Amino acid sequence: MWFILFFILLLAALAYGVEQVIDQPGSVTIDWSGYHLDASIPVAVAALLIAAAGIVLVWTLVTSTFKLPQRMREGLQGRRREMGFAAVTKGIVAAASGDAAAARDAAKAAEKLLPDEPLVHYLKSQAAQIEGDFSKAEAAFQRMTLKPETRLLGLRGLHIQAQRRADSEAAHYFAKEAHEIAPLPWAGTALLEHYAAAGEWDEARKALEESYKVGGLDAAAAERYRAVLETAAAMQKEARDPQAALHLAHLALKRRPNFVPALLVAARVLIKRNDPKLAAKLIEKAWPSAPHPELATAYLDSFPSETNAQKLVRAERLAALAPQAPESRQALAQAALSARAFAKARSALAPLVAEGKTPTAHTCLLMAEIEDVEFGPSGPVREWLARGSRAPRDPAWIADGVVSRSWAPISPKTGKLDAFEWGPPPSPPPGPSQDGRPEIPAAFQHQAPVAAIASDSAGA
Repeated sequence: MWFILFFILLLAALAYGVEQVIDQPGSVTIDWSGYHLDASIPVAVAALLIAAAGIVLVWTLVTSTFKLPQRMREGLQGRRREMGFAAVTKGIVAAASGDAAAARDAAKAAEKLLPDEPLVHYLKSQAAQIEGDFSKAEAAFQRMTLKPETRLLGLRGLHIQAQRRADSEAAHYFAKEAHEIAPLPWAGTALLEHYAAAGEWDEARKALEESYKVGGLDAAAAERYRAVLETAAAMQKEARDPQAALHLAHLALKRRPNFVPALLVAARVLIKRNDPKLAAKLIEKAWPSAPHPELATAYLDSFPSETNAQKLVRAERLAALAPQAPESRQALAQAALSARAFAKARSALAPLVAEGKTPTAHTCLLMAEIEDVEFGPSGPVREWLARGSRAPRDPAWIADGVVSRSWAPISPKTGKLDAFEWGPPPSPPPGPSQDGRPEIPAAFQHQAPVAAIASDSAGA
């Protein structure tokens, strides 16, 4: 609507202008080199406009003629870019689908058409990785780091290649370089794991906070990792600075209540500084929701001067806090066995070995110890040992398939932080030993032989 109104006004103004020119009296006379020309004002204006239009037309033709080769080159380059990007697209799709031959051919075609295009180097790296030519892939990533727009992508690729060949120092270097350019989540996580693997807990905590700020970790994961790092730092300082270790352990417990490794550090420090009652209260508070054999051991050892009978009383108090937990019954049975209260030891384990139940290896070993200490070597002892060799293994600390007796902040296999979890490990395949007797499971091997336990108990 406004455009039509504007167009009408423009035509009216133009018509008015033409009318004014026509109505103007007078004429234009030109004398030049013997030529004489007389023309009215309208004719002179019209001639001037036609001359200007002719000049513009000639100038346009001349400039177009001179620019024609450049335009042809630009058109050809545009066509090559279109073909090149089509090859890149085809190659990336082939690489994503695992077609190594198609990805390689597309990379070669794209490199001919677009030799300086950063995406071509990325495609070459992907094709080389699919084919297993990691040296060629690394060379492509190196070239990508030379261009600002693909430097981060190249550093990421080089970091992955360094991890593949287990070069931790090179992987850390590339991650640190990328982190200085932009605090990306992958670089922050890599720095965090590197510092954790090196035991540099203060640097690891800094890297954790930076990774959290840029969104590399959610709030829950960041809080878990903080507790792990604080526990690891507490374990490191436990011997030389017990007060700092206790402070760090308490911080970890605030973030992850009843976190067993932090509880153990706090309990050990409290016992060493002659505050066993506080250590016992700490374990008693956590026991109902986190019964754990290491906590039971720390609890029963918190008063070294106690007799076996006194330890049994405290074991009964601890077991009453979580009476259905196998860890409670095993701890009570062990304390009763040490106090030679065989009836209480059997009663504690009775629900775990009842008909229809599947006792674990440690439970079977305890039953074998009870039989041996009370009645001496006999058939029931051998029977329980045989059952133990086939029984499910007791819970342990497990990370990436690695079974450990003690917790660690990182996985020894992959270096992943907070990888260890408490749970039942896979049971080894049962089978007789070379001498034909039932094989004693690995869970038994750290225990003293039954005969030695019997003689020690008799001596006591």
